[in-house]
Amino acid sequence: MTVLQIRGKKLPIPGKLIVVEGIDGSGKSTQIRLLEKWLRYNGHHVFLTEWNSSELVKEITSKGKKKAKLTPTTFSLLHATDFADRYERNILPLLRAGYFVLADRYIYTAYARDATRGCNPDWVRKTYSFAIKPDITFYFRTPIDVAINRILSGRPQLKYYEAGMDLNLSKDPYDSYRIFQSRIIEQYESMIQAEKFTIIDATLGIEEQQNMMREKVIPLLPKRPPRQPVEMKSNERRKAG
Repeated sequence: MTVLQIRGKKLPIPGKLIVVEGIDGSGKSTQIRLLEKWLRYNGHHVFLTEWNSSELVKEITSKGKKKAKLTPTTFSLLHATDFADRYERNILPLLRAGYFVLADRYIYTAYARDATRGCNPDWVRKTYSFAIKPDITFYFRTPIDVAINRILSGRPQLKYYEAGMDLNLSKDPYDSYRIFQSRIIEQYESMIQAEKFTIIDATLGIEEQQNMMREKVIPLLPKRPPRQPVEMKSNERRKAG
């Protein structure tokens, strides 16, 4: 069992933290939701948290994006506030209660994006230094062209910050997006060994990726017989879709 020490007090952490990371279009969100359904089906207590979803700062962030007035530092601090709120209200309490906490993006998103936007990496890491390390971090490695095709096939145009237009990488939003996402990939790749990422080939089929995740998660489960086979079935995929 993980033990977290805060202000001299040792806090037991019986729950498990499972994180997915990767660029937009990597398929990580689909996979974490399939994992959530599988864990729930097997009778486990599960909580799913998403990046930039705190009600505390969502409205402020939205207004700043619409006006295109967010500097890299402001952007970073808003996301850090969002994370801290979710961490204090949901992530840590539920880990202490024995839940499986699934995070669609975690502190590594900040490490990658904020560094790409020019923030000091050491400063960013210190900002998130209170966060507990995940039990597993799945990194969905995706070729840039594959990710871009997935993103562009589902939306008419790219958003200003999504495309990295605030960085003046290119006047064309699609070129800017490609450069921006490529640099984020470089940041993720530089973290693989130090942060002990578990790499998932995001070009594989949905079922194959999910089965790989389940194999890694099984050792974290309480020692009792599973209620269903490990492998994802075809009818499961249809229901998930």
